[in-house]
Amino acid sequence: MEDRSLLENINRHITLTENECALFLSLLKKKKIPRKNKLLTQGQLCDSIYFVDCGALRAFYLDVSGKESTIMFAVKDWWVTDMYCFINILPAMLTIEAIEESTVYQLKKNDLEKLYQTVPQFERFFRILMQNAYIREQLRVVQNLSMTAEERYDIFVKKYPEVANKVKQKQIASYLGITAEFLSMIKRKKL
Repeated sequence: MEDRSLLENINRHITLTENECALFLSLLKKKKIPRKNKLLTQGQLCDSIYFVDCGALRAFYLDVSGKESTIMFAVKDWWVTDMYCFINILPAMLTIEAIEESTVYQLKKNDLEKLYQTVPQFERFFRILMQNAYIREQLRVVQNLSMTAEERYDIFVKKYPEVANKVKQKQIASYLGITAEFLSMIKRKKL
């Protein structure tokens, strides 16, 4: 079954009937995103959430001076969007770009609302996703406040081993809140 990884992701938290699975899958749109192409662009209306079937993406904020700050990475089996803008159906604050050729499943906000009405278990599923995302972000903030850049880099490499080898050093540095030069020093020290 082509959608197996997506359904396995769902089945970790809720159990669906065949009809509920069919309804859910009917609301999704599969998209292939070539490397360096954008799935969502800052300023574009954010009305979708995406499940990463394969590949890797990066969400970043671009400030008025053109400086990019990486907010998160999304790899196989992760969900990604600009959550604040998705929930409120606003223009995106973030850009989401494919680090490598990727395949995602798109779920529109209005279809998610239909799912909540038709299959109430999906409220539980997405609540769990939101809780986990909130916990992840809270831990990241605490780590940024309490740990050295080297410790944060070590955690990053352990948490995202497949990403660490796929992305540019400056993207990892911006995620960690340090300069690419400082990250180079950290990496040299570890050799």
